[in-house]
Amino acid sequence: MAIRPFNTHTPAIDPSAYVDEMALVIGEVSIGVDSSIWPMCVVRGDVNSIHIGEASNIQDGSVLHVSHRSESNPEGFALIIGNRVTVGHKVVLHGCRIGDDCLIGMGSVVMDGAIVEDRVMLGAGSLVPPGKTLESGYLYLGSPVKRIRKLSQEELDYFSYSARHYVKLMQAHRNTV
Repeated sequence: MAIRPFNTHTPAIDPSAYVDEMALVIGEVSIGVDSSIWPMCVVRGDVNSIHIGEASNIQDGSVLHVSHRSESNPEGFALIIGNRVTVGHKVVLHGCRIGDDCLIGMGSVVMDGAIVEDRVMLGAGSLVPPGKTLESGYLYLGSPVKRIRKLSQEELDYFSYSARHYVKLMQAHRNTV
């Protein structure tokens, strides 16, 4: 695995987390208990911080980045991913906030300053524009994203199932290396 410091920051990765040997993690990044970063992911905390909570999974080919601090935006935009979040294949998360128990569908893009509240399902290929807030408990889809409907109990239950499944899967991968 490629884990690199940048300037004065070295990634802080919980010992229980899994970072695939073909992933890249740079700079001011923290990865929580039982979280996983899969092949060909880039997690680049070079100009602001990235925090990934517990039991979250960042699937193959995803790109996680941030926005720098500037005169017009003194804080920039850090990237914060909550607990038990499933981030599908080839997702771009850029300087946004993802709450707990969410599913971000394959190929989606979430832009600077966007907030995805807890318990949201974002359909594959969706675009969440800068500064947009997605309210808890709903399915969102489209480019730009639109609220589609309330999530069913089965869909809400899927969030914890997906997180548990990926914890088991990363343990199996770790045991084969």
